[in-house]
Amino acid sequence: MVNNISIGILGMQGAVSEHVALMTRTLKEKNVKGNVFIVNHKKQISEIDGLIIPGGESTTISRVLHESGIYGEIIKRVEESNLPIMGTCAGCVILAKEITDNEADMESLRFMDMHVKRNAFGRQKESFEQPISIDGFIQPYHAVFIRAPIITKVWGTCKVLAKIDKKIVMARQDNILASSFHPELTDDLRIHEYFLEMI
Repeated sequence: MVNNISIGILGMQGAVSEHVALMTRTLKEKNVKGNVFIVNHKKQISEIDGLIIPGGESTTISRVLHESGIYGEIIKRVEESNLPIMGTCAGCVILAKEITDNEADMESLRFMDMHVKRNAFGRQKESFEQPISIDGFIQPYHAVFIRAPIITKVWGTCKVLAKIDKKIVMARQDNILASSFHPELTDDLRIHEYFLEMI
């Protein structure tokens, strides 16, 4: 882990302030010096040691990533310095190499060897909460699912970390982490702590 860490939260959509708050709490709880800030400009990508991509609408996030130039900067940082990234819900979709029924204008970052199906658990009214077992966690994690995707398959070095029944809801590939649920909507710091340890 680097000293005086800087973690950026992509500020386009979703529970951005919630991620900022939880990651700030995580740094404090782990006694790690650093700062957490919202990323809205491509120049900020060079200033961060880790990036969180929150939920929202994946097509919109993809479009704004391209229009802002942030997409290219993230690609460059990952290729040059292996930038750690966590994507939650729509962020999970943005990280996938393959997406079911992908729209023509939706171009993901394609960092993770996984196939994702968007809105696989249904619409907003089908949102739910459920305890899940996560690899490496001693106690179950109370996960919040809102219009959540599922990871339908993984390959290569992408590893499954959690499932609901046979549906994959969390995966990791090297220092990139994806969850189909919203850890920022709980008071449980363990996933943000897990990501912090990847940096």
